[in-house]
Amino acid sequence: MIGEQPQPALAVLVESVAGPLLMAHPAPVCLEMEVDTNLRSAVDSPSLTTLIESLVRQSLDEMPKGGDLTITACDTGSHLELEIADSGSDVSERACSLPMVAAAMGVEISWQNCPQGGAAATIKLPGSQQALRRAA
Repeated sequence: MIGEQPQPALAVLVESVAGPLLMAHPAPVCLEMEVDTNLRSAVDSPSLTTLIESLVRQSLDEMPKGGDLTITACDTGSHLELEIADSGSDVSERACSLPMVAAAMGVEISWQNCPQGGAAATIKLPGSQQALRRAA
């Protein structure tokens, strides 16, 4: 649409949000990120930034002595999936709170235990192709 700014690459957005949070965390956290630089979401950047920040903070709260944070994303064809996984406690031992911004955005978030320990939050986001179809 005329006058609209293109959405930033999801990888850039995730890294710009997670990086400062990791540097401010009092314990060492190893970040592994697999997000294709071509992926873009139709969700507006400020809302998506707030959502990612909230979920990364939840993960870091689960790892006060440090650990591993893995952020991955893929395009399923019908939507984008962004997963934030950590090596903290499993789902049954934590408060998996739905950030208010997620409800406002209408995105789905599901939590599951990771096979190696810890938990993951998977966010279903509309992809940029879905936005183009809605606009047409």
